[in-house]
Amino acid sequence: MGSRGGVQVDTVAVTVTFPRSLLAAARVRESELDALIREYVAVELYRQRRASLGKAAEVAGVPTKYDMMAVLAKHDAWLNYTAEDAAQNWETLREALGNGAGQQ
Repeated sequence: MGSRGGVQVDTVAVTVTFPRSLLAAARVRESELDALIREYVAVELYRQRRASLGKAAEVAGVPTKYDMMAVLAKHDAWLNYTAEDAAQNWETLREALGNGAGQQ
């Protein structure tokens, strides 16, 4: 079990074996490997729409969705934001501001 924000999270440990020569060729220090793998897995799960932005942030180990957006940008991954997402966000905003919001 791990902890995230003081909440216990059920986790699984994965062992991956890499040739040291690959790490040297890629200029990756062994101490950076865990974070690098988590980041790449998070980005790929998000690209494949197998993880939400929040879950991808959790996998990558970044504190907020906004930080995850920066990680995605670094990897040239597009934000999965559909017209339906925009409509839902607009409706949520209208409800938060009252029924008259957004009316002309």
